[in-house]
Amino acid sequence: MNIRLRQDAIVRTLRRNGTSTVDALAEEVGASRRTILRDISALRDEGYVIYSDVGRGGGLQLDPRSMQTTAKLAVSEVFALLISVAAMRAAGNLPFSELADSGLAKIEKALPADKVKDLRAFLDCLHIGQLSPLQDLSDMRKMEPTLLQAFETTFLKRQLIRFKYRDAKGQLSQREVEPQAMLILPPLWYLVGWDPMREGFRHFRMDRISAPEAMEETQFRRRHVPFEDDVCPYSEMMKQ
Repeated sequence: MNIRLRQDAIVRTLRRNGTSTVDALAEEVGASRRTILRDISALRDEGYVIYSDVGRGGGLQLDPRSMQTTAKLAVSEVFALLISVAAMRAAGNLPFSELADSGLAKIEKALPADKVKDLRAFLDCLHIGQLSPLQDLSDMRKMEPTLLQAFETTFLKRQLIRFKYRDAKGQLSQREVEPQAMLILPPLWYLVGWDPMREGFRHFRMDRISAPEAMEETQFRRRHVPFEDDVCPYSEMMKQ
């Protein structure tokens, strides 16, 4: 669990339970006592009012009126908002689009310069098109929340991504590819990767991907994804 997700989990637990101990929080989020204490300090810096009682039977308590006053958005969080808006626009289902664009622009301005650079590099890999009416959606499932963050990490650091993939026939395999682009054909999302073993681009439905992880010992070169003529021709390949 990364820092942001862990700290969000701590806040949710304190709001739900009222009071908790450092040990209980550490066990719940799978971290050490020292890490939890650092997280509590960071959350206080962000504006959360968290009381601590070091006496017998004491613990940590979050002021129910407390809220975050300093926004610390990750690139993947902003990217998730941007691509959601873009996908809704592509599907012709985005009411109040001007307000949405204005709000996203303000969020982008709140990011540090290095994060803005990462965000724009991330957006360069995004392609949106229309789904073929021939596409079968009967087996569509929910995507793993960790996938977008794994894709962000591997794309920006140019690391291969390893994951388990279940194809249209239900066969499970392990794949290792260079994440080159993301293709959104509402409501389906695809990871477009260069497969070194097959020496070609492959499209992977993201709702069929599980257990994504970065291969830190590898680094690939950016490749041009040929989307100019047709962002998504319907073919047997796209069924996988």
